[in-house]
Amino acid sequence: MTTDLATYDLFVDGQWQPSKTGRTSERTSPSDGRVIGRYARGDGADVDLAVAAARRAFDDGPWPTLAAPKRAAVMRKAADLLRERADTIGRRISLELGKPVSMARNEVVLTAEVFDYYAALALDQRGELISQHAPSALGMIMKEPVGVVGMITPWNFPLLLLSWKVAPALAAGCTMVAKPASLTPGSTLDLASVLVDAGVPDGVYNVVTGGGAEVGEALANHPDIDKIAFTGSTEVGQTVMRAAIGTVKKVSMELGGKSPNIVFADADLAQAVRGAYWGIFLNSGQACQAGSRLLVQREVHEEFVASLAELARKSKVGDPLDEATQIGPVVDQSQFDTVLDYIAQGSQAGATLVAGGNRLDGPLGDGFFIEPTIFDNVSPDDSISREEIFGPVLAVTPFDTIDDAVRLANDSPYGLASAVWSSNINTAINTSKRLRAGTVWINAYHDAGLPFCMPMGGYKASGIGRELGREGLAQYFETKSIHLRLGR
Repeated sequence: MTTDLATYDLFVDGQWQPSKTGRTSERTSPSDGRVIGRYARGDGADVDLAVAAARRAFDDGPWPTLAAPKRAAVMRKAADLLRERADTIGRRISLELGKPVSMARNEVVLTAEVFDYYAALALDQRGELISQHAPSALGMIMKEPVGVVGMITPWNFPLLLLSWKVAPALAAGCTMVAKPASLTPGSTLDLASVLVDAGVPDGVYNVVTGGGAEVGEALANHPDIDKIAFTGSTEVGQTVMRAAIGTVKKVSMELGGKSPNIVFADADLAQAVRGAYWGIFLNSGQACQAGSRLLVQREVHEEFVASLAELARKSKVGDPLDEATQIGPVVDQSQFDTVLDYIAQGSQAGATLVAGGNRLDGPLGDGFFIEPTIFDNVSPDDSISREEIFGPVLAVTPFDTIDDAVRLANDSPYGLASAVWSSNINTAINTSKRLRAGTVWINAYHDAGLPFCMPMGGYKASGIGRELGREGLAQYFETKSIHLRLGR
């Protein structure tokens, strides 16, 4: 008899081992409540061991000084192994998170592409030479790996968002300790096996699973960690920043968002409807970049919302292990309760519910399934328009002019992502330039065909630093200036 129950230990210094206390935690499926994983529950003592292993691997091991072509070859091998194991690792993601299995499998494939991308960038690392500023001096500007990196990652894209940190860190020559979200640690641990088989030396990649209070804070406080790379909510990010102050660590963060998706009347409306649908309902709305505020120009507002609501009502919501499923459950009881509470707030505030709004029962009654939900005529002051829900709930607000759209879009403490839909290039570019967001898609949402070469990160309360692209690699380097006085 086959089972989906998996058991994992910690991964430290190339070895699988239980936590020092022997404690474990269980994960139940968000789709039906059965136990699908048991994981070692680490604490500060386990973090100490993992950081010590990463410190040795950085200070005395071969990885930081390994020739770039050899590092790149290991990373390409890891990418190949990820593709080979996409079915197995994707199923683990689907079981833990409730993400439709086809999308979970694609997450593994995209992770492989991130490794390939940074393997290529590893071959193009270079510094600068200042040779003509003074006749008797040379200046050399060198890039060196930042050191040991603590990585704290979320549950919504557990492998892909991890790879945005691990791949550039490996390319730069860093070592690391990863702390995955307690709800979805399996793929972070599966990556350990991939990296070992690809040839990553012991101690370079370590994983300590456990709670944020025990493991996350220990990483942020640890004196032998040189940098923290964090993805998660703005509130938790603030806690991590405060913890990192004591040792003056470098910190990069991708935090929350309440991203505006702006549709002008001259847009290709059929394309924009599809973009708005996946902009919010991808991964059951559990994405930092979700287009959770839809701003539609008044001339097409009624038509657009009607088409979008019809598409939402036709959604295939169901078992995440079914290849036909488009939308799965939200991740757990807490998130389920939060989303339903926001739906209630939207109704109480007087917004017009045009699709969804209910939990699903019947065959799906044992899981955390919520209908794709759309509220229309939402006031910009309503909680569903201002606060990050992290669920399948869309707030629609009409606008009249470009100035109205920009004002509404920027009226937020967040600035992670945004989108503009228009057939007029001047409208699209002029609006994009005025948006206070780290990413602007034009006539697309989530992906315009440039997934990894473009930097990703936020303005305002949405983060510090950037991931992906060359900017993402730069986060894992220190800059050293060498001043050389020439003899005569």
